[in-house]
Amino acid sequence: MRVEAPIKVDRKTKKLAKRLEAGEIAVIKHMDIDEVAANSLVEAKIKLVINADKSISGRYPNKGPGILTEKNILIIDNVGEELFEELKEGQIIEVIDGKIYRDGELLGQGEVLGRQEVEQQIKKAYENLSTELDRFIDNTIEYAKKEKGFILGEVEVPKVNTNYANKHVLIVVRGQDYKEDLGTMLSYIEEVKPILVGVDGGADALMEFGYTPDVIVGDMDSVSDEALKKAKEIVVHAYTDGRAPGLKRVQDLGLDAIVFPAPGTSEDIAMLIAYEYKAELIVAVGTHSNMIDFLEKGRKGMASTFLVRLKIGSKLIDAKGVNLLYRSKLKIKYIWALIATALFPVMILVSYSPSVRQFIQLMQLKLKLLLQM
Repeated sequence: MRVEAPIKVDRKTKKLAKRLEAGEIAVIKHMDIDEVAANSLVEAKIKLVINADKSISGRYPNKGPGILTEKNILIIDNVGEELFEELKEGQIIEVIDGKIYRDGELLGQGEVLGRQEVEQQIKKAYENLSTELDRFIDNTIEYAKKEKGFILGEVEVPKVNTNYANKHVLIVVRGQDYKEDLGTMLSYIEEVKPILVGVDGGADALMEFGYTPDVIVGDMDSVSDEALKKAKEIVVHAYTDGRAPGLKRVQDLGLDAIVFPAPGTSEDIAMLIAYEYKAELIVAVGTHSNMIDFLEKGRKGMASTFLVRLKIGSKLIDAKGVNLLYRSKLKIKYIWALIATALFPVMILVSYSPSVRQFIQLMQLKLKLLLQM
């Protein structure tokens, strides 16, 4: 295996993905590459990934490396912090069988992960899943005790300008299958006209489909300036002590924002705002809904996420995987059956109409003359 290409470097994979161009090498420091990060790298059409950390630590079966190798993007794994610091953006490097060269000089090396290697490591990770799940549950209970005030009214929900009362709310997060699921929701959006809420990069996802987000909620680290400028309202997620690093970015753009200090994730507070202001229904696209999703998020326990969903209850509909309902193609025999069924009552009515019968007989006669029958 030999690859030679320019590199782009960043410790934050989601930031790097925005700068990558086709044919480049992505240099990251990302333990347990998650599904969203992997998909962003695939979309950038890169040649190779060099990871300073372990792409699969073995704690749980993360999906990212499998997504990359299925698209024939190899990973040079666990090259180390020293080599990561040595590689500078824009340099052209050469990678031969896991060894990394610059101008002919060997800088270091890592383990080459292809499909087979990833499958083997993921298989081992499944064996550790029960241990990780036990730890996750313990953390969830511990954090739930600390964060129960989040849903018991101890955390004050700020006043917003958007009127949620008795309306549907569509909350979009850039998570697993968000594009496919959002694509199947287009008729719902057109017919119901829900309030459109983008959680950070979810706002850009809405714009990709031609919609302007009514509200953007998040810490503002992965949403575009264009989306922020077009949104009708911005809610900056702050730490519980009031610090809001994302607020400066919004203010630098000359925009106003509401600050919401709260534990948990930005998608949690987006749902909580909609619920507290009496939304009739909350539809979530791309949010966390299964065990691997929660483990990939990385936050211990994800207690606030569970608590918020517990509070919202039946008002929340998770649209994850809804695209799978529409993948089967309608067979031609079913189409003809539908046509025949629709025409049957029409033909019955026609048979009782003398004028229509005469018209049909006339058309048959003309057809015979035309065909010289």
